[in-house]
Amino acid sequence: MARISVSGTPRPMSGGYELAIWYLMRLTALGLFVLVLAHFTIVHFIYDPAVQNANWIAARWSGAAWRTVDWLMLSAVVFHAFMGMRTVIRDYTKGSTQMVLTMLLYLAAFLIFAMGTIALVTFPAAVKVAS
Repeated sequence: MARISVSGTPRPMSGGYELAIWYLMRLTALGLFVLVLAHFTIVHFIYDPAVQNANWIAARWSGAAWRTVDWLMLSAVVFHAFMGMRTVIRDYTKGSTQMVLTMLLYLAAFLIFAMGTIALVTFPAAVKVAS
């Protein structure tokens, strides 16, 4: 008998990895709801997008707090998006095709996460922008 969640999506019957992914997908969805709305509000309503450039980002990222918040959003987006794609791959492919696509998906997720983390960590505190 399938256990159905409040949202109507079936929960994995077995515990372990699949159940952990199922719960983490829901947690990242809630986290993204808060983080993305806060990001959108700050970037588009509180500050004028017309004056935002690399110096604005450098000023915003001058402390560890904003970098941490943006890194959490990056982590949640990458996990949620790629685990969602993993679910699609598992639903519509079988055998070696499924394995190859899943490995390519994990590789793409790792590369995107690594590039985003490197950008967050190495972005200079002061940027010279030509006016």
